[in-house]
This record gives sequence, structure tokens and C-alpha cells, in this order.
Amino acid sequence: MPKIRVLVVDDSVVVRRLVTDVLGADPSCEVVGTAANGKIALAKIPQVNPDVITLDVEMPEMDGLETLAEIRKLYPRLPVIMFSTLTERGAAATLKALTLGATDYVTKPSGGSVAESLEQMRENLLVKVRVLGGQVVGPSKPAAPRALIAQPPRVSAPPHVDVLAIGCSTGGPNALTAILEMLAPPLAVPVVIVQHMPPVFTRLLADRLRAHTNLQVKEAQGGEALAPGDVWIAPGDYHMVVRRVGATRRTALAQTPHENSCRPAVDVLFRSVVECYGGHTLAVVLTGMGQDGLRGCQHVREAGGQIVVQDEATSVVWGMPGFIANAGLADAVLPLRDIAAEISRRIGGKRSSITEAAKAPRSSSCP
Repeated sequence: MPKIRVLVVDDSVVVRRLVTDVLGADPSCEVVGTAANGKIALAKIPQVNPDVITLDVEMPEMDGLETLAEIRKLYPRLPVIMFSTLTERGAAATLKALTLGATDYVTKPSGGSVAESLEQMRENLLVKVRVLGGQVVGPSKPAAPRALIAQPPRVSAPPHVDVLAIGCSTGGPNALTAILEMLAPPLAVPVVIVQHMPPVFTRLLADRLRAHTNLQVKEAQGGEALAPGDVWIAPGDYHMVVRRVGATRRTALAQTPHENSCRPAVDVLFRSVVECYGGHTLAVVLTGMGQDGLRGCQHVREAGGQIVVQDEATSVVWGMPGFIANAGLADAVLPLRDIAAEISRRIGGKRSSITEAAKAPRSSSCP
């Protein structure tokens, strides 16, 4: 099988060497060139014909955002992984890059020894290069491996919806923007979201979504009451769960172990939502790498809740939604443009059970 050809673009000699060493040591990858700035990179692309580009955000002469814009004009489907710092400025630039068409991003190692930096690179970069380099970012992506779960068809109509829970990863920020800007307020239910992102990034994502939609999107701090129309995003490096506190349901944060190599994890959120809302849950899983959300959706389905996932053609990576669709868990597999309408349809016409639930005795199944 041909190796994945990678062009490494970064103004730091140290970073170029780290990336080259990590990718060069993997038998599936080959670094076919390096560049210290965007101008050199654009000149090298037709010469080395890469399958994937790693692109630094901050560079002299031609920075990562300018370079990305040119790459998208000339090579609209070439996977580009942005390299960013774990800073406010780096996070803002990365979110901007994603809106300009970057496929994904990784954060640069911060501190530690060379050995620790290499290990961080292996964990964060190598898997993304393998996935993105083995596919075309577009409709011809291969299907995700079939999950070992089979589900019978529904025999009765699903119950009304009291909460919307969304999970996403690679490609998620743009998918979330597309969906939330089409959901007209006031929403009849609260919304809780896990997007795989590190600290700072999630707060800026919430700010960006609030600015581009008519919804009150905020990063959860823990303890917020879930009220209809509110949208809460899990903060980076914390699992977000829903707990019943007296007559209300509230967010809670925890730094318990990673699940599916993620924190926050979709599975953690979905399990807690089912514990508090049971079958009155609508789970939506959007584009993303890996299979986080699969087990959580199993809980949603077993409780009688509803599940909608993004289709293969419109996903940047059909991993998370693909596993759920292939497991037979999804009630609907839809292109991104149709998901907001489907959410509105499934939420619309719901009976107002929020007040009734608040009056009910505390359920022993809800933490």
C-alpha cells in the first residue's frame, strides 16, 4: 500500500524536525518535503504532490491563514492539518482556519522533554494523518467499520423530546455553526454539546457560535440549570454531565479518566443525559474521527430516545456518525443541510413536560 505523502510547513526548525521524526518513523507515512513559510509551501505542492499538509498558523512572509486560503483555491480537497499553540491567539486563529476550510488541527507540544514532545505528536498528529491521508475529503470516503451491535426496528412511536444532546469532532465547529444558525429561537428544549477541543478553544467556539447564531451559546462552568433555549458546550479537558439537583437538571464538570481517548467525551455526556431524561432524549452525532458517541447512543436507544446522525457525503470524517449508522442505532442519517429541520421537526409539537418533570419525585437513576 502506498505511503501517505506529507508536506510539513512550519517556520520552526525544531517543530519541522519533530514532525518529520514522528511521521518518518511510522511505516504508513513519508515526509516528502518541508517548508519554512507559505510561499515556499505553495511552490512545493505541485513538485511533491502531498496527500496531507501540516500547516503552522504563525509564520513570516505568508502565514498559515493566507496559505490555507490559497491552498483551498488551488487544491480544494487536499487535507490540511493546522498546527496551533494552546493560547488565546492560537485558538482564535485555528477557529478562523477551520472556517477557511482547514480539515483539522493539532496543538503544538508545550514544555516537557523532547521524548514527551514526540509522544504528544504521535498521539495527536499521527492518527489524523493516517485517517485523512487514507481518504479523499469529500463524498468518496470509505464507510466506517461495522460496529458489533445490531438493533431491532422501533415498534412504537418515540416519546416527546425534552433535551437535545450533540456530539462531534473533526469538522464539528463548521457543522455546529450550520445547524445552530438554522434553529430558530426560542428552542423548546435545552441543548448540551460535546465538541472534541482543548481548553480555551471551547470557550472561543462558544463565543463564535453565539455571534453567528441567534442562540445563547455558552461554555459550561458547572452548576448551570438546563432551561429551554440555553445551549451549553463542554469545556476542554473536562467531561460534562447532567445531574438532577432538587427539581432542576444542571450541568456538572469532572476530570475523571478519558473515554475513547477524549475529555470531554460524547459517551459520558450521553449516558448522563439518558439517566436524567430517559427516552425523552434526542441525540445528534455529527462529523468526527473515531467512535466516541457509539456507546452513548446505545444507551439512548435502549431508553427509547431518538438518534440522528450526519451522512457520509457531508461529513469531513465519517467515523463517529458512521459507527452509529452502521450499528443500526440511527433513526435518521441525513446530510448536514437537513439536520436542523429534522431537529425542529422532532422537537416541534412536543408536550411541555419540563414543568411536569420538575414536579415529579427525584428519579433514583439520575445522579
